[in-house]
Amino acid sequence: MSRSRLPLVIGLTAAGGVGYYLYSAGGDTKVAQKKAEADAHRVSSQFKSELPGRGEQAKKDAEKYGAEAGAKVDNALGKTQAELQKAKNEAEAYAKDAKSAALKKVDEFDKKVETEASKAKSGISSWFGGGGK
Repeated sequence: MSRSRLPLVIGLTAAGGVGYYLYSAGGDTKVAQKKAEADAHRVSSQFKSELPGRGEQAKKDAEKYGAEAGAKVDNALGKTQAELQKAKNEAEAYAKDAKSAALKKVDEFDKKVETEASKAKSGISSWFGGGGK
């Protein structure tokens, strides 16, 4: 029979670990559990600190990516402000042209009204004996 011995090895290792913590705690299960949890936490934190991308390297990478993201935001903000300024200038120029055109039309209308009024005035004056022309 060629069955795997891995489950047997894992089971014996677990039993040995439980026996170790129970023996070192003097048979108190609560104390043994606390010691096992403390050791597991210590090993876990040590393992995590040795992983690539953790600790100082992760901090450096985060600062680098943060600086790059900040530069991109600043660049986008600068472009947006430049486009807004350009649009503002174009709107001001358009408004100035529109105002100028409107004033020109008003002046033309006023001139035409004055011309027609003077014609009408001279026509009415001629009815009453005035010499308008």
